[in-house]
Amino acid sequence: MLRILVADDHTVVRRGLRQILLEGFAGAVIEEVADAEDLVKKVMKADWDVVISDLSMPGRSGLDALQQIKQIKPMLPVLILSIHPEDQYALRVLKAGAAGYLSKDTAPDELVNAVQKVLLGKKYITPGVAEKLASTLDHDSEKESHEYLSDREFSVLKMLAGGRSVSEIAETLFLSVTTVSTYRARILAKMNMKNNADITLYAVEHKLL
Repeated sequence: MLRILVADDHTVVRRGLRQILLEGFAGAVIEEVADAEDLVKKVMKADWDVVISDLSMPGRSGLDALQQIKQIKPMLPVLILSIHPEDQYALRVLKAGAAGYLSKDTAPDELVNAVQKVLLGKKYITPGVAEKLASTLDHDSEKESHEYLSDREFSVLKMLAGGRSVSEIAETLFLSVTTVSTYRARILAKMNMKNNADITLYAVEHKLL
């Protein structure tokens, strides 16, 4: 029996995804969680055939949860869903180990197809993402500043841009304040910025929030 774990902080989204999945996989066991913490706990406690996770949830991000899941169960396919356009996040989540990246706008039409593909051990990659993957091999110098950040630095960047303090970020990510301050310093240095206001402005301009 197919076992699917869905993570999203919006009840209406989880219900919509459940309905789509049951139409495509009748009889599947589908469980839901509302944040990254419960997602990781569920993955640790039970076996799943596929995980479908939102990218942006309260507390830790879906990207952060993805990294932990790939350490715990490296063979478990994880599909990432997001309201953000694929050109902003798809490459990052794929490099972090995701089996695919799906825009919520296309989920009603593509979710079942994406799940079928990753269950076969394949990646779900849209033509647009495939083109961007190919172009990065030849145009590495054209990457945006945030694409040079590590995944952890990128998570901290988003939280800082969203107005979170260093201490709040430390508590959310289970890190020390000193460690988060170090990440912040690296972000500012790598992106040639002076303060959090610069980070917020950049995130807004590049639609990272």
